Amino acid sequence: MRRRLIHRAIFIAGLLCFTLLVGTIGFVLIEHYTWFDGFYMTLTTITTVGYSELHPLSHAGRVFNSFLILFGVSAMFLSVGAMTQTIIELELQDPYGRRRKLHMIHQMHDHYIICGFGRVGRNASYQLKRANAPFLVLDRNEQRIAKALDAGMLALQADATQDDSLREAGVLRARGLIAALPSDAENLFVILSAKSLSPKLTIVTRVAEEEAIAKLRRAGADTVLTPYAMAGRQLADALIRPRVVEFLDLTRSSVGPNITIEQLPIPPQSSILPNKLGDLAGLQTSDVIVLALRRHTGETIFHPAPAVQISPGDCLIVMGERSRVGELERSLNA
Repeated sequence: MRRRLIHRAIFIAGLLCFTLLVGTIGFVLIEHYTWFDGFYMTLTTITTVGYSELHPLSHAGRVFNSFLILFGVSAMFLSVGAMTQTIIELELQDPYGRRRKLHMIHQMHDHYIICGFGRVGRNASYQLKRANAPFLVLDRNEQRIAKALDAGMLALQADATQDDSLREAGVLRARGLIAALPSDAENLFVILSAKSLSPKLTIVTRVAEEEAIAKLRRAGADTVLTPYAMAGRQLADALIRPRVVEFLDLTRSSVGPNITIEQLPIPPQSSILPNKLGDLAGLQTSDVIVLALRRHTGETIFHPAPAVQISPGDCLIVMGERSRVGELERSLNA
């Protein structure tokens, strides 16, 4: 919207300047007006003010003025109409834009809500966008919301610490929430509000002060990340075992154009149970690699053997082509 309005304003200004320039040069060359008189004559002509001619026009001057009237007046009316349309759109885009976004949000289910579009929230949004996951951005700052909209994201200017804002974002239908506001206190308010509205909601947040980790967990955060501690560990690992860090960065960023690492939960009603890991039809007919098996009890088995028994509620961490991983996921949910 903003880019289109800028292009329209540039077009209007360029059209008017071109008309004034051509008219001024024409009167100077044909009727030998001064530059100011030529500009004044052109301006009174295209604005249809109706003042008399500064000097009597010759036949050639009248022919030129006739074309100037046809082109200039049309350009002037077009510019006035475009400016009027621009003003109306500027006045109405916020109410109608918000209404349209609220309608789109009302249609969303099992989506993610990102509270805050700062450095953390912005990178989380890009990651969800790359994964084609449905999500919504909430932020109080108008400029940040504009950046999110320019990036093709669904964003709503609202205070994420307010219950009404979370309801508008569809927190009752959401799958998860990322609290990425600037301060730990604001993130604490968001977590308390979101958990009170939707107790089953999965919430991930980041913390600036490590002393606040326990409070955020008590408030209901499922995962609390400490960026400074993580950065410190990664810096140390980059010195001690750089190849491991490179591999982990590769798996987190882009393993390949068609390769993905996904988690596949095994539902209780899955038709494969009580089979062993090696009996999975999806694994037998594809090149999907099982990196780990996360037990429902919390135990993690890395590189599980084919003889490992699968239980309801377990989760497979797999790597492979997106199409193959999708086939395996569909077979698990059959």
